[in-house]
Amino acid sequence: MNLTSLTIGRARDGLRRKAFKARELAEAYIKAMAAARPLNAYLVETPDRALEAAAQTDARLQKGEALPLDGVPVAVKDLFCTEGVETTAASKILGGFVPPYESTVTANLWRNGALMLGKTNLDEFAMGSATITGARGPTENPWRRRGDNRPLVPGGSSGGSAAAVAARAALAATGTDTGGSIRQPASFCGIVGLKPTYGRCSRWGIIAFASSLDQAGPMTRDVRDAAIMLQAMAGHDPRDSTSAPVPVPDFEKAVGQSIKGLRIGIPKEYRLDGMPKEIEVLWQRGIDWIKAAGATPVEISLKLTRYALATYYIIAPAEASSNLARYDGVRFGLRVPGETLDAMYENTRGQGFGAEVRRRVLIGTYVLSAGYYDAYYLKAQKIRTLIARDFAEAYRNCDAILTPTAPSAAFAIGEKMDDPIAMYLNDVFTVPVNLAGLPGISVPAGLSQDGLPLGLQVIGKAFDEETVLRVAAVLEDAAKFDATPALATGLA
Repeated sequence: MNLTSLTIGRARDGLRRKAFKARELAEAYIKAMAAARPLNAYLVETPDRALEAAAQTDARLQKGEALPLDGVPVAVKDLFCTEGVETTAASKILGGFVPPYESTVTANLWRNGALMLGKTNLDEFAMGSATITGARGPTENPWRRRGDNRPLVPGGSSGGSAAAVAARAALAATGTDTGGSIRQPASFCGIVGLKPTYGRCSRWGIIAFASSLDQAGPMTRDVRDAAIMLQAMAGHDPRDSTSAPVPVPDFEKAVGQSIKGLRIGIPKEYRLDGMPKEIEVLWQRGIDWIKAAGATPVEISLKLTRYALATYYIIAPAEASSNLARYDGVRFGLRVPGETLDAMYENTRGQGFGAEVRRRVLIGTYVLSAGYYDAYYLKAQKIRTLIARDFAEAYRNCDAILTPTAPSAAFAIGEKMDDPIAMYLNDVFTVPVNLAGLPGISVPAGLSQDGLPLGLQVIGKAFDEETVLRVAAVLEDAAKFDATPALATGLA
């Protein structure tokens, strides 16, 4: 049996049947993780920690006291603080930072029996759509175009997590999604990525990018695994004032339920000029699949969609400029001396932050400045409210929304590096969901003409992840996506 080919659901069942031990599963993934090093998906590997946790799992299983995620080897995006394990947000400015505490989401995973394989690469401070801006180099997508061996981006910012799961070098992974950073890399890497409702998972212990947009979520092999992971990750946290005090339903029960009678919104504004034909074809195929399952597609209007990217790229940098002010060389992280205190600040931040982070901090500082606050930031906040109202009105006529996840398949590393606008356009279908605080999931649904994965996105009402999972599972079942990447190390 190839242990790295199992889903969480099948691995969980196998462990409980004692078909194999947690140590065997952990060792298989440790081997796959080592084989995947050329992808640069992991920044830190923690095999000893994984094996120690596996021993505890085996002891519990022997007693018949299995936890929900017992023995599941998980990769953690290096934005989650992990006690005793270096956490850098892929930035030079946090090199060597070892948190003395654990983020709530990862603590929830360990409490439910999961074990940590290591910390995954990302765009620096989660700012990017390709996982190429980190201080320790880009991550490669394990997929390749047919007849073309050029390395491709895995999407971003959770590209390390996506690449690790796709390469079978992790059974599942955590990601964070500020404007599409779970769903877009999931689409590029042919896996499932779920962004929960804002407030469903605690942000405590996650290094902040844009506090009103950031949300943690799972990246997995299939929809059922995403439900199992979310169950373990979610829950109210009194330490996070934005954590919602709402009950956590049994998400796994939603997977496999019929969608007969549901109305699925198809937003006319998401048919973009110049969108590749294959994206349009995939979307129509998704519409046909939900019709065949008994749901009714209905055209809806999200008329402010065209303003979403501009709104996001004012609000997110503004919040980033505030959140990143703490990295000044005084209390923790990198310090580059200067003749004066101001010079030390300038030296530290100038050398510690990469180009993309500096760009966004400058944009954010500009839009928050006295002369431009009303013209930019305040206006963007008003449009954000209207975008959320657009969704609320659309949901009067539908139960969920179906769209493409991204406007293209994965592109080659270096292809769009000199054009930040082209890079930002990768998030055109995902950003509105974050602005409205809604749940969304990307499901692999087909291959491009170059043989690369393409995803479909399901968007739900706030705190209605159950409907999102129901629709996603139907799409997954209809798509029967079983392609594997060329560089899937765990399948070797």
